[in-house]
Amino acid sequence: MSVEEKRIREFAYQIWESEGKPAGQEDRHWQMARKLAEAEALAPKAAPRKKAAAKPKAATSVEKPLAVKKPRAVKKPAS
Repeated sequence: MSVEEKRIREFAYQIWESEGKPAGQEDRHWQMARKLAEAEALAPKAAPRKKAAAKPKAATSVEKPLAVKKPRAVKKPAS
């Protein structure tokens, strides 16, 4: 089995699982997986990212806590 076939099989399985493992959808899942594998193969390969040197964080100003509103007094109806 080629690497491409393995990738298609993996995609088809993921699609099958994501749809709740329905029966009778193998052909549709396989076609969807084939398209995903083709798109993946055509996508440009991303260069590995280099980790940037850790920069010291600038001191942030301390924020004042928000004011807490007190509940309003409930007026009692006159009797």
